[in-house]
Amino acid sequence: MATATTATTSTRRRRGWRGLPVVRQVRQSVGLQRGMLVAGLVLTGLFVFAAVFAPLLAPYEYGQLRDAQGTFGAQQSPSGDHWLGTTVGGYDVLSRVIWGSRTALYVIVVAVLLSIVIGVLLGLVSGYFGGWLDRVLVVIADAVYAFPTLLLAIVVAIVISGGQSSLWGGIFAAAISITVVFIPQYFRVVRAETLRIKSEAFVESARVIGASNWRIMSKHVLRNATRTLPLILTLNASEAILTLAGLGFLGFGIQPTAAAEWGFDLNRSLSDVTSGIWWTSIFPGAAIVLTVLGLTLVGESLNDLADPRLRSRRKADDTTPPPAGIVEPGGAVIATEGQLQ
Repeated sequence: MATATTATTSTRRRRGWRGLPVVRQVRQSVGLQRGMLVAGLVLTGLFVFAAVFAPLLAPYEYGQLRDAQGTFGAQQSPSGDHWLGTTVGGYDVLSRVIWGSRTALYVIVVAVLLSIVIGVLLGLVSGYFGGWLDRVLVVIADAVYAFPTLLLAIVVAIVISGGQSSLWGGIFAAAISITVVFIPQYFRVVRAETLRIKSEAFVESARVIGASNWRIMSKHVLRNATRTLPLILTLNASEAILTLAGLGFLGFGIQPTAAAEWGFDLNRSLSDVTSGIWWTSIFPGAAIVLTVLGLTLVGESLNDLADPRLRSRRKADDTTPPPAGIVEPGGAVIATEGQLQ
């Protein structure tokens, strides 16, 4: 009996970590689909790691122009002192690239959090109550799609800080513009799920026993209507980075003395390209491309795994037969034939 209990405990513990969100998707994927997901997770992990540990990874501060040996010098080629060279303004390229990941992460977090909170709340209320409020919110959501993200970001940047953004001014300029455009996406997804879930039997049972509308919405509907949001979140995160880079490239982003930003560095390196100075543009551009690629691969892979029609199946000969023994209703083996003897 003790052996069976120990086996059950170890099986549940093993099944517990395998059921974690990322681990479950990796185990579920096969072939090219798994390769895309793993590659996306690696690129995204490197981006988050560089953003979190930027003070430890970057050899210099983002606005540093000199050290104990003197000034860095402008447009210095890659060397032992500056692995990726220096910019036209005399900044260390490697440090700017690493610190730029933290700025991009700030924008993603602020924009996605605002979009999710507002979009989910509006979608939940609209789908649950319906009526004239639902019709008005649907019309507004459709109208918002007519606003180009980058153009709206430029307008917001000028309104917030006159186009000369500080760190948080640039972050909120990009984040607010992204939030306005992304809210309808979360709104539509949650509204559609709410319309389906509110007619389910368990919701009707909650009404019968006297549960309030707020309790039904928060305890029953919300939990089941937000399962697909992680798929939208990863794709919107890549769009947030592109919007921030577009603002910086057009000159409406964050100034170099306030923070490092990849789009601004690309703008300053335009004249270097014609002079054969490649390092000032290659590395910030590569950071944008690889980060967006990683987030996109994760989002597309999760979308494929969530859709049974797109999900790859394991071959029958790849599956290992379950061990013989007593099996509990959930499918876990609690004792093998040898243990029973």
